[in-house]
Amino acid sequence: MNAPHRAVDFYFDFSSPYSYIASEWIEALAARHGRVVNWRAILLGATFQVTEIKSPVSYPLKREYTLLDFERSARFAGVPLRLPEKFPIATINAARIFWWLAAADPGRARDWARHALRALFARGVDLSDAPSLRALAVEFGLDGSQAQDVWNDPTWKAALKAANDAAIALGVFGAPFFIIDGEPFWGNDRRPQIERWLEKGAF
Repeated sequence: MNAPHRAVDFYFDFSSPYSYIASEWIEALAARHGRVVNWRAILLGATFQVTEIKSPVSYPLKREYTLLDFERSARFAGVPLRLPEKFPIATINAARIFWWLAAADPGRARDWARHALRALFARGVDLSDAPSLRALAVEFGLDGSQAQDVWNDPTWKAALKAANDAAIALGVFGAPFFIIDGEPFWGNDRRPQIERWLEKGAF
């Protein structure tokens, strides 16, 4: 049964091109059906440990196809994509900033997520590089020193770990991952099913 008052839980990883692509359509799609989106930053590395797998770009047989599919999927969605020279990268510090912002203002955290995802995948900004991330935080309107303090703060390290643990407990094993009315959907390519669910309910 469709429940317009319920949120769409959107789990994403800052280092995931598919998360980036999904982040560009999920808000508008949810809004068309009277839903709001709960953005939840996680680390794919944590889910990989549980599932005992690695990123598909780590396997020679899968790497070239996966890189091609990132770009093709972005073109199909009408989203600009320029894969960074170094990929994949660690984005744990960007995720810690997200949870720090989310504690006070989830909307601001969402805006940071969009800003950082676009910086990485449309502009090639290296989020794993501390000076680059600090400069990006300033560009976003944060104090650079405070942002750096945040990503080194045990409080926000613990907050991100708790978010990972909570996601895994719910069965989240990849990104982007959506939970809608208790129903899980994994992958940017599940957009048609998500649209159908939001429009007409369970199927």
